[in-house]
Amino acid sequence: MVFEKLSPKLQKVIQKRFKQATLPQQLAIPYIASGMNVLVIAPTGSGKTESALLKIFERIVEEKPKAINTLYITPMKSLNRDMLERILWWSKELELEVAVRHGDTPASERKTQIEFPPDIMITTLEQLQPMLTGKNIRELLRNVKHIVLDEVHEVIDSKRGVQLAVALERIKELCGDFQLIMLSATVSDPERVAEFFSGGKITKVVNADTDKKFEITVINPKPVPADDKIVGKIFSSKDTAARLRTIMDLIKNSRATLTFTNTRDFAEILASRIRVVDSKFPVAIHHGSLSKDVRIKAEKEFKEEKIKSLISTSSLQLGIDIGSVDQTIQYMSPRQVSQLVQRVGRSGHELSKVSKGIVITTGDDDMFESTVIARKALAGEIEQMTPHRNSYDVLAHQLIGLTFDFGKVELEKAYSIIKRAYPYRDLTYQEFLDVCKQLERLGLIFMDGYIKKRIRGFQYYFENLSTIPNIKQFRVFNMFDNSFVGVLDEEFIAVHGEPNTTFIVKGQPWRIVTVEDDKVMVEPVEDIEAAVPGWEGELIPVLHDVTQEVGLLRRTIAEKLKTVSQSEIIGDLQKTYPIDENCAKEMIGTIKKQAKFGVVPDDRTVLVEDYENLVVIHTCYGNNVNETLGRFIVALLTSRVGSVGLKTDPYRIMIQFQKKNVDLIKEILFNTKPEHLQSYLEMSLANSELFAWKFVHVAKRFGAITRDAEFGQVRMKKIIEDYVGTPIYKETLKELETEKFDISKATEILQKIQNKEIKVVFKNGLSYLGKIGVEHKYAEVVGPEKPEMEIFELFKQRLLNTQMRLVCVNCGDWDQLYFVKEVNDRVKCNKCDSKLLAPLKKQWIGGGKVVKKALRKIGMDELERKRYENMKNRAELFMYFRGKSVKALAGKGVGPTTAKRILGKYHKDDNNLFRDILEAEKTFAKTKRYWKI
Repeated sequence: MVFEKLSPKLQKVIQKRFKQATLPQQLAIPYIASGMNVLVIAPTGSGKTESALLKIFERIVEEKPKAINTLYITPMKSLNRDMLERILWWSKELELEVAVRHGDTPASERKTQIEFPPDIMITTLEQLQPMLTGKNIRELLRNVKHIVLDEVHEVIDSKRGVQLAVALERIKELCGDFQLIMLSATVSDPERVAEFFSGGKITKVVNADTDKKFEITVINPKPVPADDKIVGKIFSSKDTAARLRTIMDLIKNSRATLTFTNTRDFAEILASRIRVVDSKFPVAIHHGSLSKDVRIKAEKEFKEEKIKSLISTSSLQLGIDIGSVDQTIQYMSPRQVSQLVQRVGRSGHELSKVSKGIVITTGDDDMFESTVIARKALAGEIEQMTPHRNSYDVLAHQLIGLTFDFGKVELEKAYSIIKRAYPYRDLTYQEFLDVCKQLERLGLIFMDGYIKKRIRGFQYYFENLSTIPNIKQFRVFNMFDNSFVGVLDEEFIAVHGEPNTTFIVKGQPWRIVTVEDDKVMVEPVEDIEAAVPGWEGELIPVLHDVTQEVGLLRRTIAEKLKTVSQSEIIGDLQKTYPIDENCAKEMIGTIKKQAKFGVVPDDRTVLVEDYENLVVIHTCYGNNVNETLGRFIVALLTSRVGSVGLKTDPYRIMIQFQKKNVDLIKEILFNTKPEHLQSYLEMSLANSELFAWKFVHVAKRFGAITRDAEFGQVRMKKIIEDYVGTPIYKETLKELETEKFDISKATEILQKIQNKEIKVVFKNGLSYLGKIGVEHKYAEVVGPEKPEMEIFELFKQRLLNTQMRLVCVNCGDWDQLYFVKEVNDRVKCNKCDSKLLAPLKKQWIGGGKVVKKALRKIGMDELERKRYENMKNRAELFMYFRGKSVKALAGKGVGPTTAKRILGKYHKDDNNLFRDILEAEKTFAKTKRYWKI
């Protein structure tokens, strides 16, 4: 037994924690004891943290090496808290010193850590950067013998992972070498993960996830009569009510359930609907946009079993300690296999327990997709990762770091340090020099055979410790009643934030009226077909392998329907996929409906549908491939027919024409050389809002734009033109191509189409699957439409409850506040009985003084003369129209001229008057940027 080979003192402590070694401990500890670099792949709750640390504990206790001996690096601060609690237990038992250091660690505590360095320092990826340049803490890093990287699968395909890989090479420059121990969940390519962080050093991969048992079921709840009550409460379809009832039943019948959604909006809507059905139902929400205190409170209540379920996004995917979980519910498709495996893995936390997950599906695409992902999860078929390569912006930041590490560093030495890091193994010396020259032009370094530090570089380095962009959030308000609607991210506003764009947030469709600073004014609309989901940027892509199997599943069902009974198909589907009977029936029903159109698009067949001003291209290739193909097609179409609209999803490319020409699409697909696809895509991207938004963040990471610059405030077009061909421009393209597109696969597919390995069928009309894509029926997350009358009533109530100031223009001695609804035809000046009263906004103070100056013919400045004329115009309106004038002038942006125009029209009743005031408000909101207010 592996524990028997550890010291007697450590064995005594281990007995308090473990009855026997877990599989990761059995397999990993011998290799760690040998001094090798090790990657431990194991599920959450398997004791993999201790598998990494037990031998290190023993060495520290026996050898008493200089501190800091071990760095424990985690991707999240919240993991630091949990990790500290666990490791502190061991340190107390073994009399070791442990400390945690992250961005919120007080200066006094940091000072103590330097004066009395711990044996083990727990820190974050980002905090490693200032530690490397700090004069005193840097010296302590020379003693490091072990580095443990936790949850490495979380960062390998982000720029955080690239930054960490280089940071490890910088640490080697200080301490010579160290043992690297990496901890990871299941990944598709363990060898690549090991190589990525080990800098080419031989690493032993310990795969200890084979014993973990998963039980995953995909269900499509069937409506029952009892669901009618839920329908009446949440104003939904019966299908939605059935799903809600199923989720609530699953939570009720379990001790502790984690319920996962894909976005904050989905979590909020699901929790809201549950509370409408049962206000005392024991659930809480947990996502990254909530305050730290709210999240910690929810975690604590769940752990103490005061609530039965946390409704969460990815914020609880990692190993935050929330106690034991009996089951996980995934509401709607998890979109990626790795996502489902991690989420289901949170239940049955111990290795001996079964991790149980239920996926609740919500529609045709969702059902097929969830079915495939569940099968792949059980089979361990995880998606391939796509790490960033030769990231110029991270390189720029790390080069500045090297100037502070060394004061000055030879170009060749800096290049060799960077090249040792796996993400830069293919970096050419010319690329390296280009980035150096860019930094020199920005005034961040000196260059003369050496890279030398500059003062400006210091500020830049510390402002860019994190590669995660600061995404500004825009608060959305209903212009009718100023009520808070929700939040949109900066990316959404950058790409979609034009007036008249319709979008969905918090379960309702809205139209943008204005965007100013961090505020978006919107009006409710009823039509959601063209609406862009406000959560779009939060969704991870559905990748090619999943959508190809969805295509295969469609084809399998379609072929069996020709020769086999439905009951046999249901049986076959349930043997292959972990689905309930109703899910199988519904999928068969979907294919039957589509087959009536004559063609079922699948993994081998592309269907192009010609319908009114739309062309729908059915392509089972995933988000990234479809977005690549879609932008490529649109780039070529635009040069021939002018502006066209594009929308894509994992299964379709939808193109909207002003003047349609399907033959052009045929020509593009069959006659354009596949090798030209990338150049056409890049030309198209260069002029897009998406490119401009991404460029801002890359430029910030380079120090070309200040960290606090906002997308809307920067003259992006001119700035981008100035940087064409530079490393900043090239990196923007590379980052987009890595994160949002799949050029290689799209090129391969185009080649297969032209080689007739992929069949393309052109048909007139819109099929069942076509309608699903075009109509965008977000029934599951869109609440009941507010009746137009209800919206109008909200506006009326706001206006009638607005306070207005009435000032007598006849004497100037009377100034009184009234609610609009209080003003009647009998209102007059209490001093002189005049009805020459000027209705002013509440905040317009001092009107009486202006009137008195005018009456006494005392000298008035230009502003006062203008105010007096304005007041006279308002008073004249009051003389003629009494209370109606007050209503009109209470409207936002409605002055005497607009009010006169409104009041001069015939109004059958007050409602007609209010509608004209509302239209005037909307006009003002759209044009107020052009007015001096």
